[in-house]
Amino acid sequence: MFDIGMTEMLVIGVVALIVVGPKDLPVLFRKAGEAVGKAKGMAREFSRAMNDAADQTGMNDVAKGLKTATNPINSAIDGVKNAAADLSKFDPESETGKLASERAEQTKKIQAATARAAADRKMKEAQDAQAAAAKLEAARDAAPTPPAKSDT
Repeated sequence: MFDIGMTEMLVIGVVALIVVGPKDLPVLFRKAGEAVGKAKGMAREFSRAMNDAADQTGMNDVAKGLKTATNPINSAIDGVKNAAADLSKFDPESETGKLASERAEQTKKIQAATARAAADRKMKEAQDAQAAAAKLEAARDAAPTPPAKSDT
């Protein structure tokens, strides 16, 4: 609201202390605080009354229309989200509900089969790695060791 920094507030406080006096200064600050609080309350009430008047006259609908006209992509995305939300609400006893439950079961089966295949693949890769490591160890053990050098 006001761009008053700490130094300006300090100067105002010192001047008020000199002009009003130390005895009446707390009373002055209290009354100033009450006045600021009343002003904020009136501003809030005015803003609330203007918003209510805009709601009653349909200005919010006009503002929404202008927002849609100025940014059609976001409004289109909002429309798609609303339509998708409406599509997910269906009766479980209807044909759509039955198909949805069948598809959910099939999805679970596919996910389980995929997880099983991935686990099998990882197990085979681990077995292949162990076999390769065993082969390398056997080749290392079978290789002749060079004779030790003598210092004589």
